[in-house]
Amino acid sequence: MEQIKTPKQLNEHISHCTACLNKKLTSKEKRSVLICGGTGCLANESKEILEKIREEIKANGLEDTIEVNQVGCFGFCSQGPFVKIMPEDTLYRTVTVADVEKIVKEDLINHTIVEDLLYVDPATQKKVAKQDDINFYKKQKRIALHGCSVIDPENIEEALGYGGFKGLLQALSMKPQEVINEVLTAGLRGRGGAGFPTGKKWQFAHDVTSEIKYVVCNGDEGDPGAFMDRSILEGNPLAVIEGMMIAGYAIGASQGYFYVRAEYPVAIDRLKIAIKQAEDLGLLGDNILGTGFTFRIGIRLGAGAFVCGEETALLNSIEGERGNPRPRPPFPAVKGLWGKPTIINNVETLACVPYILREGAKAFNSIGTEGSKGTKVFALGGKVNNVGLVEVPMGTTLRELIYDIGGGIPNDKAFKAIQTGGPSGGCLTKDDLDTPIDYDNLVAAGSMMGSGGAIVMDEDNCMVDVAKFYMEFICDESCGKCTQCRIGTKRLLEFLNKITEGNGELADIEKLESLSSTIKVGALCGLGKTAANPVLSTLLKFKDEYIAHIEEKRCPAGVCKSLIDYHINPERCKKCSMCARVCPTNAITGVPGKEPYVININKCIKCGTCLATCKFNAIYKG
Repeated sequence: MEQIKTPKQLNEHISHCTACLNKKLTSKEKRSVLICGGTGCLANESKEILEKIREEIKANGLEDTIEVNQVGCFGFCSQGPFVKIMPEDTLYRTVTVADVEKIVKEDLINHTIVEDLLYVDPATQKKVAKQDDINFYKKQKRIALHGCSVIDPENIEEALGYGGFKGLLQALSMKPQEVINEVLTAGLRGRGGAGFPTGKKWQFAHDVTSEIKYVVCNGDEGDPGAFMDRSILEGNPLAVIEGMMIAGYAIGASQGYFYVRAEYPVAIDRLKIAIKQAEDLGLLGDNILGTGFTFRIGIRLGAGAFVCGEETALLNSIEGERGNPRPRPPFPAVKGLWGKPTIINNVETLACVPYILREGAKAFNSIGTEGSKGTKVFALGGKVNNVGLVEVPMGTTLRELIYDIGGGIPNDKAFKAIQTGGPSGGCLTKDDLDTPIDYDNLVAAGSMMGSGGAIVMDEDNCMVDVAKFYMEFICDESCGKCTQCRIGTKRLLEFLNKITEGNGELADIEKLESLSSTIKVGALCGLGKTAANPVLSTLLKFKDEYIAHIEEKRCPAGVCKSLIDYHINPERCKKCSMCARVCPTNAITGVPGKEPYVININKCIKCGTCLATCKFNAIYKG
């Protein structure tokens, strides 16, 4: 691969790559098949689908007219694996290996849409052929997810053809301070959770005099259900590399490190490929494009500790130490990795930086709200019809996120809450549905943006149980360095267990609130200070459920096993014996066709199998 040595050569190369990519996506002479290569779809045999399509194309002599490529995440994870046909823009979902012959025969050979593989709108029951016509995508705008589901993430030529390194070219034509000013004007805030202005962080590091400085990309997302950073790295790793290089140029750093959890093997492999290809082209290394700017990138793998998402614990881990947080100040921008000035930005933040330099600060600043500019990527999950990765402009309401994009709650259940910000966040209710999503509004409503996890809950969720779930996670993941987090969270969990087991007292609520406040004030790091948020949030919004557990010894949602029993309504029982046949403990007895069945509550282990099996709604919780 011939190296590119000047900005002019890179511009020419980008123009060539752009023309090639446009031809690939729009040519009618040689059509393209794009297959999702995100982790979710790979787990559902998208690699086997890709191989099978290539086999069928070869068997039918279509190599000269059909090109097959793997791309990144399409976002609509609950509908994958995806196969997209270009230039028609036909999107097939939930594709299996068995569907491949049909796609090749009907679409690629006979140019006929395979109707039974199209998305069906649940509201209208109409089939939708094009991706942009699906409601899930209509209100999204891709900035951080730029290129995902369009380009081959293992082909740097396609990344360059889709705007890659135009931002770096612009940055290299400016002074470092001008680059920082552009990021400040754009209003970009850190997407890792805290929302600190990115330009200010860069300015701190820029102003420190040091021959050695570092840029670190935090790819250690640990929130339950979160996969934003992973998908970006899998779909367009070069965009994050470019953002890191722009940051390095701005602060005067020549070395960058990616810190990515080892559980992300696909993201790591593609990142390694992108780094190697950039080095081979001369876009990473010494004297890049003859400008005097030198930058190299290394990768460090995390072992999955949640606390290593906290920036100072992450630095300790890179240095080979135990991943414990450091006291601050000094802040990493002044004294970070190996005691040198270091800026730490997460994957999504760095993925936004090339857009700002490529399109201009005003373009980014024009999106969003007064205090939160640009877009935000959410991993939308839980009790919602359309599960997946969503990137929306700041200011989009929770109602739009859940109902317009998410498609509402399955089985016409009532919406109860949405947990944003992961374990560090809080629950928002139906009263908050029209809240515009941004950093300040979510905090004011009692939650936080966090890294972007958004878990929807319906009427069947017990909020005391939800608080217990997050507290169990936090107890498991606490690094144990400070007493408040190490011991305080365990005491919180003990109180929650006591309440869900039917042994709670009203005084426990006051103790939960008091202990939570102590943890919030005294914990060492940001993760510890927010560890009690699930408790405080659910107490604020759902105190009535706590009281029902304590005073009435009842779980209103019928979730907490110690507070529920299963019963059979004799008037509805059809005497079919199905419930008795599936009961693992033989707790259900009766005579088929002659007498209603009965559950022995002393033998019942409350697994719920009978409830799920009964087709006549004869079994209920009481």
